[in-house]
Amino acid sequence: MDEQFVVAAIVMVVIAGFAGFMDHRRNHRAHLDRVGWVNWTLLMVLALIGAVMTVIVGAKL
Repeated sequence: MDEQFVVAAIVMVVIAGFAGFMDHRRNHRAHLDRVGWVNWTLLMVLALIGAVMTVIVGAKL
C-alpha cells in the first residue's frame, strides 16, 4: 500500500476520533442550552467511511 494512502487513512481516523470525542462532550455538557452547530456524528461517520475507502483503494482490492 502506498504511503500516501496510509497517511490519509490515519488522518481520517484521527478526525473521526476527534469528532467522537466532541460528540461525547456535547452529549454530556453541563449547560443544555449551549448548543453547537457541528453535526459531530455525521462528521465521524463520513471520516470513517473515507478511511475505509482509502484503505481499499490503497490496497487495490
